[in-house]
Amino acid sequence: RGLASQTDGESRLARVLREKFPRASAIKVVDISGGCGAMYEIHIESEEFREKRTVQQHQMVNQALSEEIKHMHGLRIFTSAPK
Repeated sequence: RGLASQTDGESRLARVLREKFPRASAIKVVDISGGCGAMYEIHIESEEFREKRTVQQHQMVNQALSEEIKHMHGLRIFTSAPK
């Protein structure tokens, strides 16, 4: 698949994350399961994460994706606050 096109799952997750993290300066969702939607890698840079520990940031993402996570085998989360 082309670099510009996202899978339906990637688009759906990115949309949910944009709604839950409106102050995010960057959101990237990559299907790392070969396109079947079983495992994703998520990178989010958002002001909402400032002053929070990594575990708290990841809990926020897990909470935001609680419904979607039920249908996944795995999720890699990378979070940060803008520099």
